[in-house]
Amino acid sequence: MLCSARELKLSDDHGGLLVLDDAAPVGTDLREYLQLDDTIFTLKLTPNLGHCLSVYGVAREVAALTGAPLNAPASRQVEANDDAELRVTVEAPELCGRFSGRVVRNIDTQAKTPAWMADRLARCGQRTVAPLVDISNYVMFESGQPSHIFDLDTIEGGLNVRWARPGESLELLNGSTVELDGEVGVIADDLRVESLAGIMGGSRTAVSDATRNVYVEAAFWWPEAVAGRSRRYHFTTDAGHRFERGVDPAATVRHIERITSLIVEICGGSETRCGPIDDHVVNLPGLEPVALRVARAAKVIGQPLTQADCECVMTRLGFAWTGSGGTIQVTPPSWRFDIRIEEDLIEEVIRLIGYDGLDAAAPVGRLEAKVPSETRRTASTLRHEMADLGWQETISFSFVDERWERDFAGNADPVRVVNPIARTQSVMRSSLVGSLVEVLRVNLARKASRLRVFELGKVYVRDAGAAAGDVAVAGVRQPLRLGGLGFGATAPLQWGIPERAVDFFDVKGDLESLFGGAGWRFLAAPHPALHPGRSAAIERHGERVGFIGELHPRWRQAYELAGNAVVFEIDAEALLQRELPALVPLPKQQPAWRDIAIVARRSVTHDALIGAAEAGASGVVRTATLFDVYEPKSPVPGIAEDERSLALRLELRDDAQTLTDERIDRVVAGVVASLGERLGARLRAQ
Repeated sequence: MLCSARELKLSDDHGGLLVLDDAAPVGTDLREYLQLDDTIFTLKLTPNLGHCLSVYGVAREVAALTGAPLNAPASRQVEANDDAELRVTVEAPELCGRFSGRVVRNIDTQAKTPAWMADRLARCGQRTVAPLVDISNYVMFESGQPSHIFDLDTIEGGLNVRWARPGESLELLNGSTVELDGEVGVIADDLRVESLAGIMGGSRTAVSDATRNVYVEAAFWWPEAVAGRSRRYHFTTDAGHRFERGVDPAATVRHIERITSLIVEICGGSETRCGPIDDHVVNLPGLEPVALRVARAAKVIGQPLTQADCECVMTRLGFAWTGSGGTIQVTPPSWRFDIRIEEDLIEEVIRLIGYDGLDAAAPVGRLEAKVPSETRRTASTLRHEMADLGWQETISFSFVDERWERDFAGNADPVRVVNPIARTQSVMRSSLVGSLVEVLRVNLARKASRLRVFELGKVYVRDAGAAAGDVAVAGVRQPLRLGGLGFGATAPLQWGIPERAVDFFDVKGDLESLFGGAGWRFLAAPHPALHPGRSAAIERHGERVGFIGELHPRWRQAYELAGNAVVFEIDAEALLQRELPALVPLPKQQPAWRDIAIVARRSVTHDALIGAAEAGASGVVRTATLFDVYEPKSPVPGIAEDERSLALRLELRDDAQTLTDERIDRVVAGVVASLGERLGARLRAQ
């Protein structure tokens, strides 16, 4: 049959027929000739296992786990037969700790990549490009050290390793042009930037079929200087993936020797000349010894261990160690960036011993029930009470779009994420409103018409007085808050209740049910996220703890919401505290009721009205209730244009003695006087 590589499921190439070498023996099984009867392992590694991002790194781990001998990649040292060198300056030691390079001249870049190399690259998911690029990729997959090969004849002067300068730009190998700034490391020649440090080279100095002389570079880039830089430009590379996790700083010279030997073998000839390796060591990470206590390891792992067991593990891993008296001093090798504390070594011990080798034992800890305080409720209780009120819980990311902070919190200086996973998740939220609005938008896009959602989560607010701790960062306060959003009809569609959109008072009623105690007040107050005149601050015993109101029409339009949404946010600590109910004996005296109608300015609020009435009550008025408001549409005698009539019902009772008509009249007169003094109100003429 005549087939392409794609039809045989060997690769994605379907540009033509798969052509075998002329030396392929006729009659040989194709699977045997193409070495298809092998096994490919796909490993998904956590970020702390950067030392396993190569075939040799995996082999080193397998040798440690199984005890099998470890064979290093075959390589020969290429002696320098030319004195050609390239001037290199490392200007930023915090960016590049080691920079090694070598000049190779008079090579044939039109040579063909050997089939064995192309096959192995294909099994790593890498297509062949050109011999020099394939050699660089092959050695990276083999040993884990990325490198870059420059066209030597296109470099102007020498190379300078430094941070980029504002206004500089670079056309990359992938064809895109990126704008640079002072947070990105670069390799530049005397005229311009030629490469993004540890990420991708530039197109101007890339090797081509016309290349005759090259400069081979291998460096150690500090992980902190590379992490997150490629995502700023919306792409990732194999090199950046490795440098972000850390590579072996001691392997750069050995890596260049390996690349040089392959270049000479594949692209070399009688006129090929290799210069000496130029190695600049400026700032390497220190190898600090870590102490491992055998008794501590046994306690953490949960089974007996001897010092010999731990020493055997360190030897199998290739760690340098000295041990005495139940303690082992371990010096991590240069390729293990993840060994920093004693727990890291304990993890290595149990990993090599084998989790399946742990003894099965029942827990011996004593379980003792603790009586919770009646003056506090748990976060779980709060969630259940919200669910009982008909609200559904959501969970959102704590890092959000910076736009949400400006719009919904009025926060121009949010806490920024150093290494955001996406541009729309670049800051830490200081309010839950943005997350709730996004939940609403997602549901509206799926044709939801009614929504009651809440979230109990942390927010992050700058506070110079906040101290650092185990789960705290200095200068950032992390309060727990309860936020909610109501949208759509007050109740699901049914025949018994007229359909009505949720409003401020519906959500306020649910919150009052949640509060379940005295001391809570709602005071009219503005908020950046809320509709002017339809928002309120929430206070508990005089302390402001939250807000509630309709979403501002500006944000309804900006976020394309189909109707009004009512949102609230409250400090969870205020909700978790609760007051115990107090027993009150049944009253022995009968109450009395009096209704009064007063005239007050339209600007007088309900709270001010009730507060003034209770202030003049002398302890006899138990409740004051506003039950009628009259705002005349046309002039009425005794009521000015900016005034209205308010009707109050007063409940009076004295538990010590029966109220007489004379005393009731004096109390009502005191209430009217208090309303006049505090609010400028007057009794309405009959």
